[in-house]
Amino acid sequence: MIIVGAVVGVISFIIILLASSLKTVTEYERLIVFRFGKYNRTIGPGLVFIYPIIETKSRVDMRIKTLDISKQEIITRDNIPITLDTSVFYKVINPEYATTRIENYMRAVLNYTQGALRDVIGNMELDEVLTQRERITKEIRKVVDEETRDWGIEITQIKIQQIELPENMKRAMAVQAEKEREKRASIIASEGEFESSKNIAKAAEVLAKTPGAIKIRTLQTIKDIAQEPSQKIVIFLPSEISELGNALKKFVE
Repeated sequence: MIIVGAVVGVISFIIILLASSLKTVTEYERLIVFRFGKYNRTIGPGLVFIYPIIETKSRVDMRIKTLDISKQEIITRDNIPITLDTSVFYKVINPEYATTRIENYMRAVLNYTQGALRDVIGNMELDEVLTQRERITKEIRKVVDEETRDWGIEITQIKIQQIELPENMKRAMAVQAEKEREKRASIIASEGEFESSKNIAKAAEVLAKTPGAIKIRTLQTIKDIAQEPSQKIVIFLPSEISELGNALKKFVE
């Protein structure tokens, strides 16, 4: 009975050991297997087997991750302090490197991105930072991606979510924008007056060349005035009467 019990115990232990060596790896994960502490293979997804005792494992998530970089103040090349709120999107492309070459790749990506932000923004003026976000993110992504690829990490995207300016700078920019709007409005108004004056000059030229055109225009003006209620009485005299008066004046003199 003792022997039978021992055999049953050994068989049960082996079954339990083998069962614990079966691992389920989801679609977005990979297992890094070490044999006697040395990298052996990358396995998954699905049901995989790890040799008990002699092998250990490390699980790596292959999905794209988002890393929010806390707000940091950076001084531009023209000595304007700004605060940036940035997000980094990255993923593991080589589970072996991400496990064996870097201790904490999430913190490494965070620190390296912060340094790249300071380097890139520090070499640009405020106007460039405000108007060229896409260019900034491409430069930062290029700098960070070149380093992190050696760790098995790919930077998929970097987004500048928000740029905060000092209050005095906001007020100055608001005044500048208001003056620019007033300038554009004055230019548009002057251009309109110029075009209107050219049209009036052309109309006067046409009226001068056409006999009777002034009389027709006078009658149209009278009609327009008559449609509006008014206590004023406007009397239009033909131009011939004015010419006759001038002729009589000269005759009397």
